[in-house]
Amino acid sequence: MEKRLFLAFEGIDGCGKSTQVKMLAERLTAAGFRVWSTFEPTDSPIGSMIRDIFSHKMEADHRTIAGLFVADRLDHLLNKTNGILKKLDEGYTVITDRYYFSSYAYHGAHMPLDWVIEANSLAADLLRPDLNIYLDITPEIGMQRLSLGRTSMELFETLENQRLVKDKYTEVIRKLETVEKI
Repeated sequence: MEKRLFLAFEGIDGCGKSTQVKMLAERLTAAGFRVWSTFEPTDSPIGSMIRDIFSHKMEADHRTIAGLFVADRLDHLLNKTNGILKKLDEGYTVITDRYYFSSYAYHGAHMPLDWVIEANSLAADLLRPDLNIYLDITPEIGMQRLSLGRTSMELFETLENQRLVKDKYTEVIRKLETVEKI
């Protein structure tokens, strides 16, 4: 069986990941590839819980949120119905809007980065992206894009947090550039 690619788009909120995932998926589909687009947090029960925390319907500590992302990501990989590994085995090229680099940056901004990397190591050992595509914009532009047509912001969507996350992305990319394809 021909190996399909696994591509992960990364970046701060408002950088255009969702738009780029959609455009690339359309382009690859038009070129004859079987493409499956996905995102994190997922729409699974665990991902729904994360979204409830982000939208302030539930409260959770940063450590709890990081742990939920680990669980959501493992289900995202291993789910027997629509998991990433299953889709790759079925011959799809998989494109995801966020993967473990997002946890490194977002959770690493609030707790020890080495803990976050270790907590996500099983996912990284199961499947590393063929390419991590980092979209780099300023936090100010990201926040400006997020505010268009919205009445409220999610948990991590503050200018201060986006600055911390952007700095953490830079740190993580430098730290892992010899291990990951960025």
